[in-house]
Amino acid sequence: MSAFDLPWLVADIGGTNARFGLVTSLGAPPSNVAVLPGADYPTLPDAVTAYLATHAGGVRPGAACLALAGPIDGDGYRLTNSSWAGSVRDLGIPYARLLNDFEALALSLPHLEGADLVSLGGPAPGHGVKAVLGPGTGLGVGGLVPVDDGWTPIPGEGGHVTVPVVEPKEFEVVRALRAQGLPHVVAEHLLSGPGLVRLHRALASVNGVAAPDLTASDIVARVDDSLCAETVEVFCGLLGGFAGNVALTLGARSGVYLGGGVLPRIVERVRASGFRARFEANPDMAAYLAGIGTALIVAPQPALTGAAAWLSRRARKELVS
Repeated sequence: MSAFDLPWLVADIGGTNARFGLVTSLGAPPSNVAVLPGADYPTLPDAVTAYLATHAGGVRPGAACLALAGPIDGDGYRLTNSSWAGSVRDLGIPYARLLNDFEALALSLPHLEGADLVSLGGPAPGHGVKAVLGPGTGLGVGGLVPVDDGWTPIPGEGGHVTVPVVEPKEFEVVRALRAQGLPHVVAEHLLSGPGLVRLHRALASVNGVAAPDLTASDIVARVDDSLCAETVEVFCGLLGGFAGNVALTLGARSGVYLGGGVLPRIVERVRASGFRARFEANPDMAAYLAGIGTALIVAPQPALTGAAAWLSRRARKELVS
């Protein structure tokens, strides 16, 4: 078996779940998609072995592209919100490469259309620099830049910038979190699944009310609970401000896309929230931001599509050379 022999393995490895798929022909979408709980496997190679044996008929991939939630160092990886760490060479696949998970999500953007996206305001996306961000187990950020032969993704760790608080209640939340022992509150501390839980607890403290310990799923499900509703609204406002900052930083005039595991559960609540108003609420750059479209990704496994696109581009280059 040689590099780029089909099928190819593609993966999207997060802090909670590992998503896998197979590419069986050049340009085809991923098939045999399966989601494995990361906690069930001691290491990434264990999860890959289980997927190939159970969901892929025991095939041996000729190439692989794995998108991971954490910084990439050549062949090495260490997930930000998981104990998994090692080298992609441990997989024993002839050609295996790593991407940051939001690099892969960024690469999926040119392939998303129609029902894959829900508009959150602004004009339709154009052909130019794009940004993608999203709350899940953590808060990911990436960019996409057009080049002569396609697109180049930009990885980043923007989820760890200082949280963009503006409203008085948001400053009170940060003060409450600092009083609880969190000296530097970054965006991911509030704009993620665990961040929803932290925000709910902090708002209860600020409001002087008792609140039960709830999961992120509980919080978004309790639409008639006033504290949960406020938590989601504050969350959406902070997310809008953060998305605006990302748009300005990258010059993403051709669209800001939102992904991650949290937002597809609350699509209509995001649309009805203050997200878009906060996105544009920059006194110096309001007109610039008003000209940027925002959309929520609702396609089921977009990072797998992005990983497949990356492998297809590499394979075509190898064939040409």
